[in-house]
Amino acid sequence: MRLPPRLASHHLAWAVVAWLAGCAAPQPDRLTLEPVPYSDLPGWQADHAAAALPALRESCAQAPALSTAAKATGIAEAEMDAGWRRACAAVSGVPAGDDAAFRRMLEEQFQPYAVGNNARRDGLMTGYFEPEFAGSRVADGQMRAPLLARPNDLVEADLAGRTIVGRLQDGAVVPYWDRAQIEAGALGNQAKPIAFLASPIDVFFLQIQGSGRVLLGDGEVLRVGFDGRNGRPYVPIGRVLVERGRLLRSEVTMQSIRAWLEQHPQEADEVMAQNPSYVFFRVIDGLAAGDGPIGALGVKLTPGRSIAVDRAHIPLGLPVWVETTDPLDASALRRLMLAQDTGGAIKGPVRGDIFFGWGADAALRAGAMQQPGRLTLLLPRRTSP
Repeated sequence: MRLPPRLASHHLAWAVVAWLAGCAAPQPDRLTLEPVPYSDLPGWQADHAAAALPALRESCAQAPALSTAAKATGIAEAEMDAGWRRACAAVSGVPAGDDAAFRRMLEEQFQPYAVGNNARRDGLMTGYFEPEFAGSRVADGQMRAPLLARPNDLVEADLAGRTIVGRLQDGAVVPYWDRAQIEAGALGNQAKPIAFLASPIDVFFLQIQGSGRVLLGDGEVLRVGFDGRNGRPYVPIGRVLVERGRLLRSEVTMQSIRAWLEQHPQEADEVMAQNPSYVFFRVIDGLAAGDGPIGALGVKLTPGRSIAVDRAHIPLGLPVWVETTDPLDASALRRLMLAQDTGGAIKGPVRGDIFFGWGADAALRAGAMQQPGRLTLLLPRRTSP
């Protein structure tokens, strides 16, 4: 069955999480939700909660799919939907910057639920950011690595609840070309470049993040975002470099992987080809310089307040209380965030990927973020207070 191509935000987190994802789980992932009081949320009173108000208003423009949470709690989805509408009506009346008023509204309208994976609370938090790369709309002597648009022959089909990505061949959907084949020219004229970057390494890292800013020579900034992938499994090349003895596992960060690739240009293409996943992009118009990229929810992401989750377990759009540690100084990072994005490497109920924004500091924090953490989901109450 051929279906229309679907647009979605995407990014692929870094990581050492690959080792966790590769370990055999004792049982399949299963979302468990346990109601808890707000007094159980460490740092709840200290958070500058109103900083998340714009992100929640963005979420209120969308209707979250609450079926997974309804099943995990035994609450009827229709009741949650009604609670969401009441909560969003209350959100509209909260003054900007008023932490106390915003916190009071949340406590009245939302019930906290401790998120577990088969009741196990501890999970992994990583980070991502919107990178900036020098580029050009046309290829020249310096900018020659193409950033490809979605190919015309890329199709998606839903089969038994699974999304199959491929291409049509003799009336059947077959696997799409992998990274090495695409780099070797397998697409032909099926995909057009939307921009050119300085090197394939730049393109690779932009694909990892899923969105970015291309700084054109005339001062113009071209915003680009995820517009599909080839459906091949994501293989973290940090793991490949460790297995080959090129990096120590303790050294694996975004920065160390990039440095290794740049220092070994003769091997870089072959190493990157070990990740067969390939991401395609589109130009995103209408975003101001101070706007974040568009996430899977279809809204602008807010630095430090938007988080990517596994939408198979956590409904997009809802508030999430995040407990983890700062990647740079190990201080407590306890903050209200909004589930507004997804990622190919973000799998499981207790799994989050924090959007840190753009610029050098965001890149540093996102690259170092591989911390243990916990999530508490705020679900709309069934009845008004």
